[in-house]
Amino acid sequence: MSDVTLRGALDTLKENGVRITPQRHAILEYLVTSKSHPTADEIYKSLASTFPNMSVATVYNNLRVFQGVNLITELPYGDSSSRFDFVTHDHYHIICTECDKIVDFHYPGLEEVEHLASHVTGFQVNAHRMEVYGTCPICAENN
Repeated sequence: MSDVTLRGALDTLKENGVRITPQRHAILEYLVTSKSHPTADEIYKSLASTFPNMSVATVYNNLRVFQGVNLITELPYGDSSSRFDFVTHDHYHIICTECDKIVDFHYPGLEEVEHLASHVTGFQVNAHRMEVYGTCPICAENN
């Protein structure tokens, strides 16, 4: 992702009165550039050499701050650890049932599901979530 996206995320934090600490900046930058939907522990391990005094709790606390201003989404599926996704646009996830890899995909036709659900049930729809499960190409090749 581009520096513009990181800059926009930093602006969002400032607009919400969140102080930009070096650790917070590094965690956010990691999330913006990551394509892997990392766990808090993965973020911690990748930044530990740069910030030796940072704890896993610091990572979790900052992830909660980012969630509070809608910069990231917690993905509570896959393996037992929550993964985190930098929110750039509406999209769906496909999850490998072998290695728990999560890959983004977009399918605009599914956006009509909310309208149909509202029309059929009378509900005011706020959001929807879809997960697709399968075997990624690497795991399929190794089986």
